[in-house]
Amino acid sequence: MNARRLMLPIGLVLIIAALLAAWLYIRALQPQLELGVGYGARVACACRYIGNRPLGSCYKDFEPGMERIQLSDDPATKTVTASVPWIASRSVTFDPLLGCQPAPLKKP
Repeated sequence: MNARRLMLPIGLVLIIAALLAAWLYIRALQPQLELGVGYGARVACACRYIGNRPLGSCYKDFEPGMERIQLSDDPATKTVTASVPWIASRSVTFDPLLGCQPAPLKKP
């Protein structure tokens, strides 16, 4: 009987510890993910608006390890956004004179 009473608090502590470890891991990777989505957005913008290719074919231009990055396109503003959902996102807009230019970073 005593062991059963201890299982619930120990289980809750283990779940909280796992969530904390996952959060710390993501925080440690965030600078690398920010760099990756920025690079991915620039590559996809060049592929889409300079190379005139469909957005889906731009994944072929990515380096190994960039499989998690998702791309979206806004043809009205010629903006490509690369993101890792809920963690990092970066947008790049095509300008006919300047090429693919990143959007200014928003300060927290």
